[in-house]
Amino acid sequence: MTNKTNTKLYQLNKAMIGVVVALGLGTTMVSSVTQAADTISLEEAEAIQRKLVTLDTHLDTPAHLVRPGFDIMERHTYGHDFSQVDVPRMQEGALDGGFWVLYTPQGPLTTEGYQQSRDTALLRALAVRTMVTEHPETFALALEPDDASEIKKAGKHIVYMSMENSYPLGTDMSLLETFYKFGLRMAGPVHFKNNQLGDSSTDPEGVKWGGLSPLGETFVSEANRLGIVLDGSHAHDETVKDMIKLSKTPIILSHTGVKAIYDHPRNIDDDLLKQLAESGGVIQMNAYSDYLTALPENPERKEAYKGLMAMVKQGADHKDLLEKRREIEHEHPAVKASFDVYMKHFLHALEIVGPKHVGIGADWDGGGGVDDMMDVVNLPMITQRLLEEGYTKEDLADIWSGNALRLLKQAQGYAASLKSASK
Repeated sequence: MTNKTNTKLYQLNKAMIGVVVALGLGTTMVSSVTQAADTISLEEAEAIQRKLVTLDTHLDTPAHLVRPGFDIMERHTYGHDFSQVDVPRMQEGALDGGFWVLYTPQGPLTTEGYQQSRDTALLRALAVRTMVTEHPETFALALEPDDASEIKKAGKHIVYMSMENSYPLGTDMSLLETFYKFGLRMAGPVHFKNNQLGDSSTDPEGVKWGGLSPLGETFVSEANRLGIVLDGSHAHDETVKDMIKLSKTPIILSHTGVKAIYDHPRNIDDDLLKQLAESGGVIQMNAYSDYLTALPENPERKEAYKGLMAMVKQGADHKDLLEKRREIEHEHPAVKASFDVYMKHFLHALEIVGPKHVGIGADWDGGGGVDDMMDVVNLPMITQRLLEEGYTKEDLADIWSGNALRLLKQAQGYAASLKSASK
């Protein structure tokens, strides 16, 4: 049965259940739907979530691992140091782990720029590996799809690695294999701006390539060869379409929203969402407030942050920067999207493509967070809401990790088939 057929059947089943309930028909069906519509306590939702393998596909936490004074084993608060993920909070929020991101900002498309970015990415990868090595009782590196459940059974947190912005590869796509050997299992071509691989959804200068560049096409082929899941988050719609068309395995959008709820370039429309699902792909729902809804302008806050960036360029001490940021947040607090708005994106995606093609990638430690869910502690709220909307425990298993792991299994299966064919 095709993904398209699965999605249509799922939507038809939901619609039929609604009709049956409305007409008062089918005692058994009415009973189950009524039960699903009952209020679920947060404690009940958390208990259910703890039985699942729970992964967030976009944890920008490696940026904190190299920060002075940050200890992943200690409990932090967003109000104190603006972090959103650590071991105590992961345990409280029933998050088993996820894809820990090797992020590098976009720089000049020059030999020097590529080398600097490459070194930064390698240091991020080393920081993740060091975290795992220094805390073997708490973390384990995951390389295969089945590793996730085994690591959870061992009582440890799951560490897959992903790359946001493959700018560090420069013009040498063989470097992707170097990162693969470090543990990389997911990679996206672009970030905020266009680069050597393709077009971004948010470059102020507009499109450069009209999708993937010729080098970007090679990037896709190399990722397929290695068994790396391709990530279309931040990519221009045409870039995403090229990735879907060229990739031999389904792609993921590791942290993205839907334009039907808020028309922002970082989100995708229903047509592209359906195209993604029909190809077997998955969208993971982003909690970055600016991409969820229109927020009021705050010129004073913007000006204050310009001053903070000036301090960064001048090489100010980290403690001074942190204190200045706390001061800004106190005097000019950010307006965040509501949790309900976040769930509107989530539920719309589920309505359009079904639970086999939707997951969670909130962009923690990279700008994610909404009112009432500003760190991973509050993740059971998502489970609670989905249960109240009538989604089953089986659906939740797919949403929380099954879909993303399926893509990794398909990517690695294709890579293995290439090796077998070459023997």
